[in-house]
Amino acid sequence: MNGATTSSSLKSAFSYCVQQVRNYDYHHYLCLLELPTTMRRAAFALRAFNVETSRAMDVASDPKIGLMRLLWWQDAIEKIFKNKTIEHPTAQALASVLSEQKISKNWLKRSVEARINDAQRDVDDIYQTIEELEKYAEDTSSTLLYTTLQAGGITSTTADHAASHIGKASGLLLLIKSLPYHANRNHSFSYIPLKVAEKHGLLVKNGDRVEIRTDSREKLSDAVFDMASMANAHLQKARVLTESVPKEARSILLPAVPSQVVLDSLSRVGFDVFDPRLNRGILGVPPLLFQLKLKWHSWRGMY
Repeated sequence: MNGATTSSSLKSAFSYCVQQVRNYDYHHYLCLLELPTTMRRAAFALRAFNVETSRAMDVASDPKIGLMRLLWWQDAIEKIFKNKTIEHPTAQALASVLSEQKISKNWLKRSVEARINDAQRDVDDIYQTIEELEKYAEDTSSTLLYTTLQAGGITSTTADHAASHIGKASGLLLLIKSLPYHANRNHSFSYIPLKVAEKHGLLVKNGDRVEIRTDSREKLSDAVFDMASMANAHLQKARVLTESVPKEARSILLPAVPSQVVLDSLSRVGFDVFDPRLNRGILGVPPLLFQLKLKWHSWRGMY
């Protein structure tokens, strides 16, 4: 393959990544547009990788096929770090980024392994505690921020701490927003931790199994409030660190803004995840308002 062809192929691969993020993760697409141009290629490749792995189970007609896709990505990471060619645009873009920036293989592996472990859970296998959900959120969402910081050449323990909290908040809120989807698909609320469900009287016995009730929106809203409160606590902890976070890292941490928007939208509907207003505009607010919030935080060097 000659240089011109390679350049054309890479350009096409990165364009594909941008389109994937725009199509399936629009609010984070807008966040990435606030990054310095020198950081965008890497950020879009990493975010597209996250889109590919996060959607693997959802786009598959059979859970086994979804799991195979995740296992393929697990193998792809190994091949990329061994400089082997992979005929997939996101993998090609990721390989290009890894050839230019030092990014931890362990973070990428951890994110895929977390999704594999989640995919292998039985539909009735409920997470026990909110701490288990936080661990899943960190392994998937926080790792994405860690690797983006690495791609930007930013080495800061404080920025990493902030990224950890923002990732946990973002991951928890994503699981909350997905509750109706999973309830419709699997008739299950397995992302509500058992301890939280028990606290709010949502547990019922079905033979030898314990299930979470789906017939009480009021009790469900109370459970969601507890989960959202934990996400909010993580956001507050991240924001306390703002002044200590290097300025060049703050734009990478802008995903805190959509997380706050989700929290505010949930609050407006009484934490009822089935309220249709949550699906209006961008995360429940008019698109222009969302973009203004994002621009305001970006301009002020805040997250």
